[in-house]
Amino acid sequence: MSTTFRTDFVRFALEEGVLRFGSFVTKSGRVSPYFFNAGLFNTGRSVGRLADFYAQALETAGLQYDMLFGPAYKGIPLATATSVALASRAAGRGSDLDVPFAYNRKEAKDHGEGGVLVGAPLAGKVVIIDDVITAGTSVRESVAMIRDAGAEPGAVLIAMDRMERAGSDDALAPYSAVEEVQQRYGLPVISIASLEDILSVLAERGEMEAYRADVLAYRARYGVTI
Repeated sequence: MSTTFRTDFVRFALEEGVLRFGSFVTKSGRVSPYFFNAGLFNTGRSVGRLADFYAQALETAGLQYDMLFGPAYKGIPLATATSVALASRAAGRGSDLDVPFAYNRKEAKDHGEGGVLVGAPLAGKVVIIDDVITAGTSVRESVAMIRDAGAEPGAVLIAMDRMERAGSDDALAPYSAVEEVQQRYGLPVISIASLEDILSVLAERGEMEAYRADVLAYRARYGVTI
């Protein structure tokens, strides 16, 4: 993907208040100078544009896949909207693309059709769609569900790669959570943007220089070597 595409996404996240700077405690307990919360894409217009970024990233990756899977909870609207965006983009090119999608419930349904899976039957190569990868828990659970259904995990598609080392502060791993997923499951991880793109946008905005310095210091402590 082009640098412009990636930095356009960062600017979009800033405009929507999804990417914020300050002091935030992450799920890992670290105090981060920035926070990306895809749950704040919460209007029709913003989710529609977000889905188009996901669709473009998937198209550019050139992967062979058969369907999308969204892990509960954030992955559910992401997979749904991305399927719509893929169909819309294909229609604009005069082609017919109708990508099926599925998602899981957190708890199994004990009536009706039952089970934890909703949507199209899992089959073929499946792209898992989520917002970020932190501990890799949702990927692990998704891979297990996909394989249990007789399908094949094909890739993971996320919005933002924090490029951050896994592990506790006293035992930092030499790899990031994204790299761990790639190594453990042999799956490509596609991200719309990364920490490098955030830093590029901060560099072009003089009024945000203090934030950039904080992010650079955080990367020096927790970032993976690139």
